[in-house]
Amino acid sequence: MKIGLYLRSISFEIGRAVLTLVFSVVGQLFWLAPYKVRYEFLTYWTRFTLAWLQFTCGIRFEVEGAEHIDPTKPSVVMAHHESAWETMAMQLIFPRQTYVLKKELMRIPFFGWTLAMLSPIAIDRAAGRQAMRQLLEQGTQRMQQRGDWIVIYPEGTRVPTGTIGKINKGAASLALKLQAPIYLVTHNAGAFWPKNSLLRKAGVVKVKVSPPLNPQNMTVEQINQAVQDWYQQA
Repeated sequence: MKIGLYLRSISFEIGRAVLTLVFSVVGQLFWLAPYKVRYEFLTYWTRFTLAWLQFTCGIRFEVEGAEHIDPTKPSVVMAHHESAWETMAMQLIFPRQTYVLKKELMRIPFFGWTLAMLSPIAIDRAAGRQAMRQLLEQGTQRMQQRGDWIVIYPEGTRVPTGTIGKINKGAASLALKLQAPIYLVTHNAGAFWPKNSLLRKAGVVKVKVSPPLNPQNMTVEQINQAVQDWYQQA
């Protein structure tokens, strides 16, 4: 049983590495293409990777609350973070989006260059208050000029499944500045794709999406309390 689990997990990682290499190399040809074309091309990496994950490791997902999502209103998605899985799956659940990520990731040869094609919100975490300014400025630009949704993990880093990390102020501050609807997302992906583990365990990731939260007349603290409450009850 354990040997089979390792073999399936290793098979997935080999396939993921091959897909990443192919899309990273071919993706360089799309630098001159319009942004929408680049985004659509790179979402196929996500689709193929998650399909390969289901085939090799038996991990699939179900979404509760998808009917709440209004694709006509660019919004902020504040998602729980306990696995690498959700960094891909959010692309299949919500409309075209931009991510908040560490600036260092964009320096990785090919992979980082391909990320840069989508002009994500790249934050220098060591910059202190400047990082918050980067988040607010770039987030506003991505939503107002491109109409992108913004996916952000308010806990800042992955936490063990079944736990909740500290809810940081950046996501709530951005939503307040944009006065954009907020969707809260929980899931249990860490039970099947744990942090810092090679093993990928078969099962169904349960994703729960909240009704949109209107940030008007709310404070950062009130938004973060709503996030905390949703994560706990969901």
